[in-house]
Order: sequence, then structure tokens, then C-alpha cells
Amino acid sequence: MKYRAPWWLPGGNLQTIWPALYARRVTGAPPQYLRERWDTPDGDFIDVDFLDPPGPQASPVGDKQPQVRPEPERRPLLVLFHGLEGSSRSHYAEAFADWCVRCGLAYAVPHFRGCSGELNHGPRAYHSGDFEEIDWILRRLRARHTAQGGGPLLVVGISLGGNALMRWAGEMGAAASEVADAVAAVSSPIDLAAGGHAIGRGFNRLVYTRMFLNTMKPKALAKLAQHPGLFDRAALLAARDLHAFDQHFTAPLHGFRSTEDYWARASAKPHLPRIRIPALLVNALNDPFVPASSLPGQHEVGPAVTLWQPRHGGHVGFAQGRPPGHVQTMPEAVGRWLLGTLGPARQ
Repeated sequence: MKYRAPWWLPGGNLQTIWPALYARRVTGAPPQYLRERWDTPDGDFIDVDFLDPPGPQASPVGDKQPQVRPEPERRPLLVLFHGLEGSSRSHYAEAFADWCVRCGLAYAVPHFRGCSGELNHGPRAYHSGDFEEIDWILRRLRARHTAQGGGPLLVVGISLGGNALMRWAGEMGAAASEVADAVAAVSSPIDLAAGGHAIGRGFNRLVYTRMFLNTMKPKALAKLAQHPGLFDRAALLAARDLHAFDQHFTAPLHGFRSTEDYWARASAKPHLPRIRIPALLVNALNDPFVPASSLPGQHEVGPAVTLWQPRHGGHVGFAQGRPPGHVQTMPEAVGRWLLGTLGPARQ
């Protein structure tokens, strides 16, 4: 990816914050999603937003009347896994939706548990290495898309979602090709310890950590109200960084011994050599969340993995154009790469 930030947007922090808040996401109207609620195998639920009406069970978010429109035959489906505390309304999700509209792809955004606007039921939430959840979601989407006469399935994960996706691709190895045709991760902290320590220091701690904890703590407390005794409330309230939050909430709820155990076992980086389907990793070298020193070299990944490491871009920023700029450059580049892996006959 050949990307250079505009002159008026210097530095990794500004290239992270401005695109998320002010840059244009779409070329026309904001995407209209239709939502399906899926029951999970463990008795919980997730919500999946689709760009186009997927079938008789789907309805516009907030609308109880189903609307059905047939899917074009053999159209690729792009699936996006959002980042920490993200959703189908995150700036990057809407930018990918806009690209799919312009290129004629179907599009789906599965929400991690608790991220669709309604707290999930079970005594758990979501985490960076949840490849089992990724696998269940992708297999269901693959079956659904095939039943509707659709074509290839392409997957992109953003930040946390990208780490979980690459963790899945490495875990599955050659078997991943039964489900997905190609995958991409954007601004993903594939070394969770390096990313966790980076976000816990200095400016990052004051701004980004506080922003995440402002939504994560209330969700955790609501989860405790659902399931009394699930974790130590006082310790959770005292958490001032993601390390402490993960120590008292994320790790114990999802079967990890500690934050260190969680970060080590959930990180995708050690599993990258085992990926056997086309995979793209996009990481800006000035990402304030992901230290450049933690990024892999080509010798640390398998031959199926392509690395894009531009000097600029921030964390899921990659803004372009005159002020206020737009965030369409990254979805277009990543989307073209994913389509390019299919060959002319399958696009």
C-alpha cells in the first residue's frame, strides 16, 4: 500500500483521531443496514448487520417489517470484523460499506458480543483471540451465502477484529480455504503485549485508554448485574489501564489465568507462519497503538501472507484529500487486494 498522509494531518495521533471523528466516510448517503439476530451454540446471541436484505428473516434496524430483495448470482461477500468497542457504524465499517456499494459486493458486519447496542446474555463478552467465535460466524455466513447463490467470501478484520481473524486463519491452516477465500487485517495489534503496554503509557493512556474504559467499564458492571459474583467489582472500578481491565474482567471471563496469559495465547503473531490462504496485514509504522518494533518481517510469516507497512496512517486512519479529508483510500486498497486474490474468473 503506497500511502502518504496529507500535509495538514501530521503525526500518528492526529492521523488516528481526525479520520475517526471528522473525515468523510462515504460518497453518498450513509449505509442502510438490515439486522439478523443469531442464537449462538452456548445459548447467547450476536447481531449481524447486512448491507443488502439477506432474506425473509432480516429487517432494517429498528423496523419490524421484513424486506426482501434477491441477491445477484455469484456476487462476492465481504465480511468485516470490527475493532475494540466498534460496530457497523464505526468510520471504517461505513467506509467499507460504501466501497462495497460502488463495487457491487455484498457486505456483512457481525458484532462481537455486547457491541450491537444490547448487552449479550451470557457470563462472557469478547476478546482479541476468540478464533472459535470467528470460525462459527464465518461458517454460518459461508453456508448462508452459498445457499443464496453467492460467490467468494472475503474477510477483513480491523484492529482487535484483525488479530482474532488472523488467529483463526493460523489456527485453521489449510482448512481455512473451506470457509474463506482471502483475509486481511488492518491496524491489528498482532503482538498483544506490545500493543497493551503501548496504549498504557503517556498520551495513549490519557486519551485512548480513557476513551475505551469509558464504555468498557459500564458494560462490565452491567454484566456483573446480570451475573452476580462474576468478578471483583472493586478491582474493576480501580482499573486505570487495559492491563488491569483485562486482569480482572477479560482474562477470567474467557478462561485465561492472567493478562499476560491472555495476551500471549491470544496474539496472532506466532501463528502467522501457519496461514495457508491469501492474507494481508496492513500496519502503519506510526500507529500509536501498535509499535513498529512489534510488527513482523517477511521472514516471520508464511508465503501466503503479504505485509503492507506504510510510514503514515495512524491507527485505522489513512485519511486522504483536502480538509476534512476522506477515509476511502484504505478500503479501496484492501478491497482491491482481496478481489485480486480471486483471479479474473472469480471476481
